[in-house]
Amino acid sequence: MQQPQLAALALALALVLVLANDPFAGVFGGSERSPSKSYSLLSCPSSTAGSAVAKLAVRRALSQGRSYVTRTRVSESQSRCFHSTVFKSKAAPVPRPVPLSKLTDSFLDGTSSVYLEELQRAWEADPNSVDESWDNFFRNFVGQAATSPGISGQTIQESMRLLLLVRSYQVNGHFKANLDPLGLEERSVPDDLNPEVYGFSQADLDREFFIGVWKMAGFLSENRPVQTLRYILTRLEQAYCGSIGYEYMHIPDRDKCNWLRERIETPTPMEYNRERRQVMLDRLIWSTQFENFLATKWTTAKRFGLEGCETLIPGMKEMFDRSADLGVESIVIGMPHRGRLNVLGNVVMKPLRQIFSEFSGGTKPSSDVGYTGTGDVKYHLGTSYDRPTRSGKRIHLSLVANPSHLEAVDPVVIGKTRAKQYYSNDNDRTKNMAVLIHGDGSFAGQGVVFETLHLSALPNYTIGGTIHIVVNNQVAFTTDPRSGRSSQYCTDVAKALNAPIFHVNGDDLEAVVHVCQLAAEWRQTFHSDVVVDIVCYRRFGHNEIDEPSFTQPKMYRASLLYISASSLSSLDIYKNKLLETGAVSKEDIDGIHKKVITILNQEFEASKDYVPQRRDWLAAYWQGFKSPEQLSRIRNTGVKPEILKNVGKAITALPENFKPHKAVKRIYDQRAQMIETEEGIDWALGEALAFATLLVEGNHVRLSGQDVERGTFSHRHAVIHDQETGQVYCPLDHVMINQNEEMFTVSNSSLSEFGVLGFELGYSMENPNSLVLWEAQFGDFANGAQVTFDQFLSSGESKWLRQTGLVVLLPHGYDGQGPEHSSARLERFLQMSDDNPFVIPEMEPTLRKQIQECNWQVVNVTTPANYFHVLRRQIHREFRKPLIVMSPKNLLRHKECKSNLSEFDDVQGHPGFDKQGTRFKRLIKDQNMHSDREEGIRRLVLCSGKVYYELDEERRHVNGTDVAICRVEQLCPFPYDLVQRELKRYPNAEVVWCQEEPMNMGAYSYIAPRLGTAMKSVNRGTIEDIKYVGRLPSAATATGFLQVHIKEQTELVQKALQREPIPFP
Repeated sequence: MQQPQLAALALALALVLVLANDPFAGVFGGSERSPSKSYSLLSCPSSTAGSAVAKLAVRRALSQGRSYVTRTRVSESQSRCFHSTVFKSKAAPVPRPVPLSKLTDSFLDGTSSVYLEELQRAWEADPNSVDESWDNFFRNFVGQAATSPGISGQTIQESMRLLLLVRSYQVNGHFKANLDPLGLEERSVPDDLNPEVYGFSQADLDREFFIGVWKMAGFLSENRPVQTLRYILTRLEQAYCGSIGYEYMHIPDRDKCNWLRERIETPTPMEYNRERRQVMLDRLIWSTQFENFLATKWTTAKRFGLEGCETLIPGMKEMFDRSADLGVESIVIGMPHRGRLNVLGNVVMKPLRQIFSEFSGGTKPSSDVGYTGTGDVKYHLGTSYDRPTRSGKRIHLSLVANPSHLEAVDPVVIGKTRAKQYYSNDNDRTKNMAVLIHGDGSFAGQGVVFETLHLSALPNYTIGGTIHIVVNNQVAFTTDPRSGRSSQYCTDVAKALNAPIFHVNGDDLEAVVHVCQLAAEWRQTFHSDVVVDIVCYRRFGHNEIDEPSFTQPKMYRASLLYISASSLSSLDIYKNKLLETGAVSKEDIDGIHKKVITILNQEFEASKDYVPQRRDWLAAYWQGFKSPEQLSRIRNTGVKPEILKNVGKAITALPENFKPHKAVKRIYDQRAQMIETEEGIDWALGEALAFATLLVEGNHVRLSGQDVERGTFSHRHAVIHDQETGQVYCPLDHVMINQNEEMFTVSNSSLSEFGVLGFELGYSMENPNSLVLWEAQFGDFANGAQVTFDQFLSSGESKWLRQTGLVVLLPHGYDGQGPEHSSARLERFLQMSDDNPFVIPEMEPTLRKQIQECNWQVVNVTTPANYFHVLRRQIHREFRKPLIVMSPKNLLRHKECKSNLSEFDDVQGHPGFDKQGTRFKRLIKDQNMHSDREEGIRRLVLCSGKVYYELDEERRHVNGTDVAICRVEQLCPFPYDLVQRELKRYPNAEVVWCQEEPMNMGAYSYIAPRLGTAMKSVNRGTIEDIKYVGRLPSAATATGFLQVHIKEQTELVQKALQREPIPFP
């Protein structure tokens, strides 16, 4: 081998080794290598170091014709790279690699030449005798020279330079793409896109080159013909630097990169036929004229129009058409307010007359329509529709209602989609899809975006990929991108998922349509997330009555100039393009305009007399469920004893050869004993019995949250791990024969509150025949999801007429763990409750609608049996309401917090059975078997939660038989009838409310006015007669000093039982 060839070969070797290992996929498009076949240059492969070394190697080689190469093998179990040799039992020996320190600047030194010459001789004798990477190298850069015709003097060095140039376009071409319709964005074009950097000059433009690479697609495919450098550069510019900027080389998967390259690096630019263009034009005219019509009719109304990004509508329609062709049957959509009305009217097909009626102020539906709630502004509302597609299919579209809190709806949409997949047996996750539309400021700035993205590949949260569309105004409310994010693009957060990102100029309709279709194909092929970034502008401010020039004068001056210059809107641009190509005539365009305007005017006239029909507030699964104004009968929640015994045995039995941890084995043995003796049922077993009995009744049960499989307090152990094999076993998956493996789902979640609670909320909204629970690690941490509680859970039914039976478990209780591990902020949930504290509703059991008319339920349960019944009550009723549970911590193992199995069944005469049957007890009366009237009781202590057990213990200690203690298990809605019963029972008793929390927290502020109303109704006084026992007002929820906690707790318990009258607070 001649020395010049050797120099070129050394250069090629350096580049191949670097690029094959580059985590940004390199020329070789990803890392599909086993740990024993990983290579890098100089050190451990990293994106920064790899790229820097590659550039250094190129520059040195171009200037000197030299390169420095070594080979390393990387083991996944090692944190460093070690020089090593890969041994093979082949006939021809593989030369040992040369240490980097032995290589010199001169290729005349024999070290590297001997190594490479011996390696090539071994390959020529037997290609299988060398490592696969060397085989690939010699196949491409030695073997092809003799078999590729038409190449005039192409050297290996030129081949490698050209490969690097192609790779630079693949990696950095988007920086040169024409993305900004206004042309305001100032971006420097990387030097890597300059052919001169790679040694090419004008003289080389018409030379022919072959750049095929084994196992590559696109421009580097082996089957591509010989092409001139001019043609190669032209197609690179067209593919990567036109109206679309592609980012995909960060994806470490060769097949995915090749799949994209096949669609990006086509031999000729993509062209749509005449028919497709006419359809796109029609859709763009609808999108544009809809906004113009609203602007004309309601000039001062807020509508958050789509002006500046009208191409979103035809893009979405084409995306949905393509998705339907690929097997999608249902799409759940989440989006902010900008463009929502246009999407509602033109994509989801909400009646235009209804939208126009809402603009005119609308009329609240008449009383015969049914429950209407408080309503919401028009750009927050959702709807659903079965939409026909171009190919004759039908696809169901659901636009989820959402608040103004940007991105808060994201996890709700994902959860609802996952539920749809479960109920439709969409195990491949190809029939139900989610599409999320974002703003540029919120996609980069809102943390819930990443929390939602982070769920995408988790086993019990994945939905097989989400399509994200960013309506990139290039400005948030009034904040420029340079103040709104630290990265180049607002979409950079999606790179954490290795999602491809397609940036597109929002004024190029065909480019928008193309990337929307490509996104649909990606999602259906690889079942992973993909991002479409439509770079556009806002013709007006944040809303139509806002003045944008206060803060973005340059942008809006450019916007006005751009629009006024030959009327260059996206519609005008496309019309001119089609007229120039002859795809349509002016008469065709005028005909479409006339048709659209006629329909809009007809719908506007019809809106004047529009009367809202019964609201579409329940989906198909919800047929027969009652709205708040419809009476729903109260049902028993007890279970037949034989069913309890059978499921109890099933959920306490473990496989014969399974070897759990000895402590877990002991717990399950104790549970089996509880079922056998029918006594001493603890909290965890009571919960498991609730789940199991609902499962055998055909209901889906799903529990998720941080550490829920074991339980934060190591009490649940729903999933057991074999200590030898690591295999897992979930007894609740085996309650029935051939039980669907997802029918009971318990899953540890990511360390997220906002995202995961939103997911479970969306999941619970799909089907009422499911018990969906989210458990916080500690109730204190639930405020990380406060937006979900405030905007969705507490008010969603009232605003959007959507019911949910979601159960939220919030560990709560004061046991000395400090201010961040004591309080679930009970007061906040009660403060958001909408029951009137001064009006006692109808409490007759056959007429009671109290819970139906309240926005949610808040309970603080104190027995396993009552917990069992409150969970089952969620399903055994004809409506759904959120349930907030202040779940216990130290009661999980409290010796007194036990129930007998008879309290779970429906047998008359058993302890849990009352006049109506076995049900959840909203209030548990004093356990001292008092008669209906006890005049000798001097004090009635009302409390809630675990403080009851401490009060009862103190009562026994001081022999306080003249004190009655009642537990208010259901705080909201307030059990007026049962409290009235207890007030009548103890006519002479001092009325006390006792709580662990400080006075400004806990239930006191909620209980006091309602208890006062109950007292007034039975002539027992007023709110001024209520005594308070608890901690004093405090800024922090609890003390951080254990001794102070013990002192406070002791004092409040003793005060509640003291002989002297309790002073008023």
